[in-house]
Order: sequence, then C-alpha cells, then structure tokens
Amino acid sequence: MASFFYNLADWFMMIFHGLLTLFNFLGWIVPRWRKTNLILLLLTGFSWFIVGIFKGFGYCPFTDLHWSILEAAGRLPEETSYISYFITRLTGFSFSPTLIDGITLAGFSAALGISLVMNWLDHKRRVNQF
Repeated sequence: MASFFYNLADWFMMIFHGLLTLFNFLGWIVPRWRKTNLILLLLTGFSWFIVGIFKGFGYCPFTDLHWSILEAAGRLPEETSYISYFITRLTGFSFSPTLIDGITLAGFSAALGISLVMNWLDHKRRVNQF
C-alpha cells in the first residue's frame, strides 16, 4: 500500500513541478498571469541564489520534497538537477548536467528579463490610462 502512495506522490510531483517550471518559463506570455509569473520567478531566484548559499546552488524545496518521496520509495535519482531528472525520465535520454544547467540558467534569466519588461510595460500602460 505504501508503494501506491509513493507512486501517486511521485507522479503528482512530476506533474506539479513540471507545470510550475513551464509556468516559470512561459507564464509571462498571458497578460493576466504576468504578476504571478514575476513573483514565482523572483521566489525561484531567491531559492536558487540566496537559500542556495546554505543548501547548495540551485536549491529548490520542491525538488527536495520530490527527492524525499523517491528516497522513501527506494528510487533516489542519479541526477542532481531536477530538470536533468525530468528530461531523462520523460525521454529516457541522459544529457550532460552542465549543458542542462546552462540551458536552465539561460532560460530562467531570459524568462525573468522578459517578465520584468512585460510587467513594467503593463504598469506603464495602466499609469498612462489615467
């Protein structure tokens, strides 16, 4: 019975964390989501770079939780990066961790930059309407 719950929790985390990551990268596209996207990106950056000082660069509490679930199920992944794990699990292919980390950081930086600009433009439009 415990195996069932670990599998359920594992799939929940795959879907939840995967959608959260996708929202981080693309949430700025939908105007109604832009503020939420920016907040989530800032929280992600805080976790990676500030909490990461104490827990390790790129620290994510959701990855930590998912790793705990997998460890309890006896299936701790070999990858240290969630994105590497996610890609390997979905495709069956393993890529260089350095490559994946670089692409992830570049994607995060681009999404943050775009989100900041789009939120600023939205704010400017609202202010100029009055």
